[in-house]
Amino acid sequence: MSYKTLRGIGAAELVIRKSVFIGYASPANSEEEAKAFIAKIKAHHRDATHNVSAYLIKDDKSFALRYDDDGEPKGSAGKPILKVIQNKGLSNVVVVVTRYFGGIKLGYDGLVKAYSDAASLAIENAGIVEIFETEHLEAVFPYNLYHTVRKTIEKNGGKVVDEEYGDLVKFTVEIKKGEADSLMNLLIEKTRGRIKLRPLS
Repeated sequence: MSYKTLRGIGAAELVIRKSVFIGYASPANSEEEAKAFIAKIKAHHRDATHNVSAYLIKDDKSFALRYDDDGEPKGSAGKPILKVIQNKGLSNVVVVVTRYFGGIKLGYDGLVKAYSDAASLAIENAGIVEIFETEHLEAVFPYNLYHTVRKTIEKNGGKVVDEEYGDLVKFTVEIKKGEADSLMNLLIEKTRGRIKLRPLS
């Protein structure tokens, strides 16, 4: 199962017609984590006019999708935030947008745009990463092939997660599920067969 989520926590601030919108975005691996993040932001901004939130959690066992307008006109705040999460193809993400009202009403469309923009900027600030299932393989080779092997692995989506040095170099390599065979063929080709490879369970 592969999916896109956030690299870390992101934040962004917008001022629209004297109202301040502060967006926060975070990865969340469960509904409990998402709720805890929302509670933390609400506690931090307890003096705010609104703390609007949305989250989307999806894994093998569960699916949870919630949004809360927190007193804003129905559908003008939480739903647009959720739409941003969905449009970016993200899972396991929670976003909270805090609003300090500046005295000028924005109207329904203005609110939709403000909450969407704040959510979008917070997500961009957090950074998007792809999470995927991996498999491992072992590569054993002479020292003079070190740079060739390492470069080939890293250029083709693999990652060296462990290294051992004895008479020969031994790498444990992590790669996206389903791509180990093509990497092994490439390594054999690049080293002219002077490498021993085996998949690890």
